[in-house]
This record gives sequence, C-alpha cells and structure tokens, in this order.
Amino acid sequence: MKYLSTRGHADRKRFCEILLEGLAPDGGLYLPESYPQVDDATLNKWRQLSYADLAFEILSLYIDDIPADDLRALCRKTYTEAVFGTKEIVPLKTLENGIHLEALSNGPTLAFKDMAMQLLGNLFEYELARRGEQLNILGATSGDTGSAAEYAMRGKQGVRVFMTSPHGRMSPFQQAQMFGLQDANIHNLAVKGVFDDCQDIVKAVSNDLDFKRQYKIGTVNSINWARLVAQVVYYFAGYFQATKSNTERVSFAVPSGNFGNVCAGHVARMMGLPIERLVVATNENDVLDEFFRTGVYRVRGSADTHETSSPSMDISKASNFERFVFDLLGRDGAKVKALFGEQLGKTGRFDLSADPAFAQARSRYGFVSGKSTHANRLATIRDTWERFGVMIDTHTADGVKVAREYLQPGVPMIVLETALPIKFAATIVEALGREPERPARFEGIEQLPKRVAVIAADVQVVKDYIVKVCG
Repeated sequence: MKYLSTRGHADRKRFCEILLEGLAPDGGLYLPESYPQVDDATLNKWRQLSYADLAFEILSLYIDDIPADDLRALCRKTYTEAVFGTKEIVPLKTLENGIHLEALSNGPTLAFKDMAMQLLGNLFEYELARRGEQLNILGATSGDTGSAAEYAMRGKQGVRVFMTSPHGRMSPFQQAQMFGLQDANIHNLAVKGVFDDCQDIVKAVSNDLDFKRQYKIGTVNSINWARLVAQVVYYFAGYFQATKSNTERVSFAVPSGNFGNVCAGHVARMMGLPIERLVVATNENDVLDEFFRTGVYRVRGSADTHETSSPSMDISKASNFERFVFDLLGRDGAKVKALFGEQLGKTGRFDLSADPAFAQARSRYGFVSGKSTHANRLATIRDTWERFGVMIDTHTADGVKVAREYLQPGVPMIVLETALPIKFAATIVEALGREPERPARFEGIEQLPKRVAVIAADVQVVKDYIVKVCG
C-alpha cells in the first residue's frame, strides 16, 4: 500500500513513513493510492470479531510495513475493556425513531479522540523503538485532541508533545486535563488567538522542511493519516451493532469542525460499508454547512470565528476537508493544489457550485449538512434528558439536532457521541439545572497545579520554544 499527496507531489510513501511525517512535502495531505474494497463475505466475517480484532483487519488493509503479528498485538494492547470501560468498546444506545448514539467517549480523556490517539501513541512508540529515533509532536487543539494526545503520549519513550491551544477558549475541564499533566515530555502552549491560529502555526512549522527534519517534527492532528484510519474502525463497529445483515444501510450524523471524524466515515463508505448518508453537523461556525449547501468554501478570520458552547467545533478552516475535495475532483492533485495551496491563501475562498462534481457530494458521496445554535443545543440536551434519561454533551447535541432533520424510514441514524457532558458542565447546568456526573478519577482536576506557557500567535515563538526544549 502506497500513499500520495492530495496536491500531486510525485513521491509515494509507505505507511510508517507518513506515520512520522504528517503533511506531505508540498503541503498536501496523504491518502492511499486507492481504497481497499470490502465485499459481503468479508463484512460477514468481521461481524463476529472483537473491536480490537476488527481494528486489526481494517488497519492491515492499509498497513503492510508492520508485521501482522505486531500490528495485531498493538490493536489488542490498545482496545481493552480496562481502557474503554466496556467489552464492546463503542456500545450503541438507542434513543428513538431509529436514532442511536454510538459511545466513543469512554476512554482516558472522555472524548472520541481517544479512539485513535491511544492507538497512535502505541504506533509511535513501536516505530520509534524500531528505528532508534525520537519524535517531537507538534499539535493544535480546540479542546479534545490535545488532552487525548497528551494522555496517549505521556511517558512514552522517544516522544515529546508540544500542544498549542487557543488561550482562554477551552472549557475549564478541558484546560485542566491538559495543563494539569506534570509529565516531563508534555509541553502546553496557550496561543493568544483562536484555534485556526494554532492550526496555521502547526502547518507553517510542518512546511518548513529544514526545521521539520532537524527537529524531527511529527503531528497528531487528523492531518495525520494514521489517526484518521483508526477512526474508520468505529464506523464498521457501529454498522454491525445497528444491523443484522449487509443488505441494510445506515446513516451517520457527525458533529464536525475540522472534518476529520466525518472524513473517516467517507473512507469507510468508499471501502464499501453500506452507508446511506453522512450528515455533517456544525455549530455557528458553519463553514462546512455552507459548502455542502452552496458549493462555496469560505474560511473565516479570527474575528469572525464565534466562541460557542460547543467549543471543539469553533473552527473556520477545516484542515481535513482537502482529502474529500481531492476525491470529489477525481483525485486531480493539480486542481487541489490550485484551490488549497494558492486560491485559499489569496482570497480565503473557492467556489465549486458551477463544477459538475459538486452535485456528486450528495448524490455519489452521500454528504448532507445542517447547523445547530446555542438555543438548539440547550433544547436538544433538555429533550434528550427528559424523554430518555440520557445526558449528552453540547457537540453530541449538535449531532442529534441535525440528525433529526435527515431521518429516513427504515434507515438507522447513528449519531457519533463526541464527549462526556462533564467536559462542558456550565452548559449542562444551564440546560438542566444540575451538574453532570464526574468520573472519580477527575475529582478536583481544576485545582491541580498547571504547566502551561502563554505565547503570542507567532510561528517563530513556537519554533524558538521547541529549540530551547530540545537543546
């Protein structure tokens, strides 16, 4: 299996090369040269498997430079009941009228990012030990990626983490999860700006090839293909729980800011998983909803990025979106480079509304979208609690609200739960008048001493910090 850049770079790489690399040399994102196809017999075989063994089967289609026994062991080490709380790992819970919640938030940091990040930590440690190398991970988080990465990498041999986050824009619980870690290999950088400033810094450092090579810079954001392919697994697991045979189709509703989570659904669908619709649910930062409605992709500046009660989606530049556009435009790297590498930088937008390919976003690829506001979130949290006794977080509420707009008779709708309510307690109290449950291991987390440096939104400041730490 070889991987190519969405922007047409001539190189073809193996999995373990791109695992440690992040962005391609031309600034593009890696995708497999083709998507492996899964037939009916394979789906039937996979229905019977544990989550860890299902992960191995799917990942082994994309990873052929790690011995099969080692890869299976890594999957079984990662996906355990001890780490994720249940034997199913991602149990399905039915709400009403064919709507189900897929629980992705039972891992160490109570957010869906753990599903991929726990595997990524084990993959990094394995590959770095095999090479006798070290890696400096530079990441950007709007809330959940950071803590998931840090909990996955803390204490790992050969790995340092430098995590940027928007200063003052995460929930107190999210901040405490990250900044309370005292591990020597974890470094938190609170950037005076919004998430997109953090993401721009990560991309700028990754695009400085000399610096990247000298300081062995890697990424854990979903621009890293390894993280995205790990997320493909729970689409298959959710499908198997919601259906009895492969003749049935399901839809997935996915709260989405950076397009990584739903892009994994796109990959699963391209492999042959019987997905009817992929429902993209945004908050007030509706850059993705605007595209799927109009064909116009228009990034927002910091001043136009709203601070909302579903803060992990306060994103106006969806870095993973490039992967889908690459497929939408017939895998034309030159076109994608012109749009993302040139036009976006100059005008902040591109318009595919007149391109015949745009109609295929819905008809061929199954994408539809919708938007949810703070008032919608409060109403959905309240309704879900009062009718079903189920407490959901703000991002999952965005997903449930938009999912209801696209229900089809006889087609189960699976909403991907993205975090536990405790991470966004203030809004839960506003909606329900009561505090959400807090796992015992997180009692008093907000009072822990914090390790964090507040810095300017400046690429050079981040580079200087990395140089100082690495010596």
